[in-house]
Amino acid sequence: MKRPAQLLRTAVVGGASLAMALSLAACGGSAASSDGGSDTIHVLVYGDATNKVEKQLVDTFNKTSKVKAVLDTIPGADYQSKLQTVISGKQAPDLFFNWGGGSIKPYVDAGLLMPLDDFIAKNPDLKSNFLPSVFNTAVVDGKPYGVPMRGTQPVLLFSNKKALQKAGVTAPRTWAELLTTVKTLKAKGVTPIALGGGDKWPTQMWFQYIYDRVAGPELFQKAVDGDKQVWASEDSKKALGMLKELIDAGAFGTNYDSVKFTDGGSPALLATGKAAFELMGSWEYSTLQDAYPDFVKSDLGYGTFPTVEGGKGDPDNLAGNTNNFYSVLKSTEHPEAVAEFLKLMYSDQFVKDQLSIGNLPTTTNTPKFLDGSANPAYSTFQYDLVKKAPAFQLSWDQAFPPAATTTLHQAIQQFFNGQMGTDAFIAAMQNLPAA
Repeated sequence: MKRPAQLLRTAVVGGASLAMALSLAACGGSAASSDGGSDTIHVLVYGDATNKVEKQLVDTFNKTSKVKAVLDTIPGADYQSKLQTVISGKQAPDLFFNWGGGSIKPYVDAGLLMPLDDFIAKNPDLKSNFLPSVFNTAVVDGKPYGVPMRGTQPVLLFSNKKALQKAGVTAPRTWAELLTTVKTLKAKGVTPIALGGGDKWPTQMWFQYIYDRVAGPELFQKAVDGDKQVWASEDSKKALGMLKELIDAGAFGTNYDSVKFTDGGSPALLATGKAAFELMGSWEYSTLQDAYPDFVKSDLGYGTFPTVEGGKGDPDNLAGNTNNFYSVLKSTEHPEAVAEFLKLMYSDQFVKDQLSIGNLPTTTNTPKFLDGSANPAYSTFQYDLVKKAPAFQLSWDQAFPPAATTTLHQAIQQFFNGQMGTDAFIAAMQNLPAA
């Protein structure tokens, strides 16, 4: 969890068919060769507000490189599915945006991706200039397949300070306070929490955090590792019961399944005061800054997910996306140029440009630039959260392989809208393939 618009991560094919498609893709050429441009490398990224920084980096690279970089984008809501189509054909990029973890494992298993050992052996900074816990998210079967780009993306509870003040409430620190605040806001005619349920993955964020707060990070890690019984545990049932109580209290209104983050719908509800809160990845800041700069300047609030009394999860635990990554296809005709391009991901200019739009890079040189970010207080807040977090849970649909995404998202949506009860949800999760 830009994906914000960032991160919709939708997988539409099963594991076996995906592996077959990817195996065939290994025979195709890269985008660099498909257009006859032997002097170009194609960089494929998630289409959103951050693209302006990526364009600047491409321009910087092209000023000194004989091999020119071309920036290609895919709209956020279609990124994962269209990536699978593009990467399986002659238009495959040289390097592409991803979330590490389960999002790239099928491509690794199909032999499509280039291990970055050689790059790192020639330039150790490609590894040493990033926080180890973040860099390791893109290590698959003991080999590195990604270099961090953009920034870390913990999920935070954003708020409209004016809406809260008008209703006479404050941001909740505990789950009990959240329930009370929801009832007060609803009575005042305000939708308590904006939710882009039409995208499904924003709904998932509520599951990620309540499971962590109730059961700790161990339950989900066991599930990813193949222990299906944990979904039927008492902690799992307790987390689902708490979510149902929140839903039944009217926390999300009634039409959240027709609202999306990826088309700006849910951020608009927050920015205009029609909703008081939104649980969203840290990219929410850059999304709102781009569309509602006055709101960001005066009325945007942010904080951590509420604590759960008696829960096993540390209140400082985070959920979301440790970072985004660039992975390299074996089919690239210009590995040297790609390696040079990746060096920009830890440059001072990269860090400053990302901070200027609210992103928080995970490079070792980031702290010295925090004061020059778009919002120093926000950047420092995030940095301190990530630094002290005992656990940082990768978004569920990124930790599981793409073949699990459709079942996962459907179960989450159907539980939320009442089409699926606790037992049916547990059964659906037990049917997910292990990573």
